[in-house]
Amino acid sequence: MSLVLASQSPRRKELLATLGVNFNVASADIDETVLKGEAPSDYVLRLAQEKAMVIFNRLGASKNTVLGSDTSVIFQDHILGKPQDQDEFMGMMARLSGQTHQVMTSVAVISDKKISKQVVVTDVVFHSLSTSLLEKYWKTGEPCDKAGGYGIQGLGSLFVREIRGSYSAVVGLPLAETASMLLAHNISLWNESLNANDL
Repeated sequence: MSLVLASQSPRRKELLATLGVNFNVASADIDETVLKGEAPSDYVLRLAQEKAMVIFNRLGASKNTVLGSDTSVIFQDHILGKPQDQDEFMGMMARLSGQTHQVMTSVAVISDKKISKQVVVTDVVFHSLSTSLLEKYWKTGEPCDKAGGYGIQGLGSLFVREIRGSYSAVVGLPLAETASMLLAHNISLWNESLNANDL
């Protein structure tokens, strides 16, 4: 069984590789517009499933298992996307400064026999952030392609006071949950030594 990651995210590729599984990568270009009245958890789950389904249908082969994922930063039930400019970034950070927000990461795994999907929610608590710190962080370029405007695996780690939940999910892929889902689809891990009977 061949595994395909429906994402070009370098962070997801690195995380999936730590499970010791061979996989190919394919890009799924989908409309990521939030639907009217759509709850954040439904949104991230829908995107993960759509990404996986687009690639699964494109390949058109029953021997492929496709993994899709999506990550959103949520504050008071509002989805914070990737900042388009410095003003939007500063506004996001002003809301998150000294507060607790949620990072929702969804995973969908599709094979010819079934679809598995899950949302993992992690609470992230920020320190109070100064304007000068945020202005300097913006100039590094790191916030531009990050949901919520920060990367916890990079310089943005300075913002984080506490995490309650899965660190890898905040980076982009919840490893424990992903491993269980892949094993359920007969994808062996740890260079073929770990199978579904081990968990």
